[in-house]
This record gives sequence, structure tokens and C-alpha cells, in this order.
Amino acid sequence: MFDEREKIALFIDGANLYATAKALGFDIDYRRLLKEFSAKGYLLRALYYTALAEDQEYSSIRPLIDWLDYNGYKVVTKPTKEFFDSTGRRKVKGSMDIELAVDAMELSEHVDHIVLFSGDGDFRSLVEAIQRKGRKVSVVSTLQTQPAMVADELRRQADHFIDLANLAARISRDPNERPARPVERSGANDED
Repeated sequence: MFDEREKIALFIDGANLYATAKALGFDIDYRRLLKEFSAKGYLLRALYYTALAEDQEYSSIRPLIDWLDYNGYKVVTKPTKEFFDSTGRRKVKGSMDIELAVDAMELSEHVDHIVLFSGDGDFRSLVEAIQRKGRKVSVVSTLQTQPAMVADELRRQADHFIDLANLAARISRDPNERPARPVERSGANDED
């Protein structure tokens, strides 16, 4: 599937990968993920795509984005858009599909193998276009959930399908490595 002489680029649909890992019951250790794919060939780039809500004072994803940015990933973000649907409900939209597709097409000129971490069927035509350029494309998602997290047409288009469940032992975060949360003190004895 991989040739150690290949130049590899990882394209990670952040929201999709997060949802897939959660559905499988584990957290991704992004350092271990880089190590896993660096061992398969020459890892030229690892790109992580996510939309951010800019109006929030704190975003729970911000520490991850900052860590990725300093540890070997190129992080691509854009602000989410807020709108109201026909029933008047507030909705938030933040698709990074176009950004990922444009970058993948541009970078495909410089790599042999693209690894797409997404199960989104909208990427089927991107995979096909990259294959027409003579590049291999592997898709990472899962069939182990009900329903499967990968669109059938995307899985069939890919040169290789890698089930995230089969990578879990090598790329999951050890729950014991999580930093301990500070113990909250009750206000009863604060006057001592």
C-alpha cells in the first residue's frame, strides 16, 4: 500500500476525523499520527483543516490548533458563518471542503501519495481528479460504526481504504497522559 520511497501528504478534515474517532471511542494522539505516517515514506506535509467560531472568547479547539501549528502540521482555518434557517433556528456552518480540495490539487504535483482523513462523499471527485494525475490516494475513515462514517462512493474511489479502527492502537492517546484537572476548592474555607 505504501512505498518507503513515496512522498506523502496528509489532508485531515478535522471535524470529520474528530467525529470518527469519537464514534470509535478514542482520542487521537497527533504526535503518534505523524510518527505513524512518517514511517511509511517521506512525509512532505500534514495539513489539518477546521473552521473556528471567531465570536467566542474561548474555543475548546484552540489549544489543539495551537499545538498542531507548533508540532509539524500546517493548520488551515476559516471563521464559521452564522445564519438562520427557514424555521428561524440559528445555524452555524463551517465547511473546509473547498480549501482542502484546492490545496490537495496543488500539492498533488509534488507528492506520490495523498492520504485523506475524511469519510465525506463530496471528496469522491477530488480523489478521482488526483488519481488522473497519476497519484495514489488512501482514504482513512471507518466502516466499524452504524452507520459507517465513510461514504461508499468515496471508499470505492480510493486506491486504498484504511479503517481508522485498525490504526487506533498506534495513534490513540493514552488516557493516562491527559493533564490532571486542578481540584476546585469550595468557597467555605476561603476566609482562613
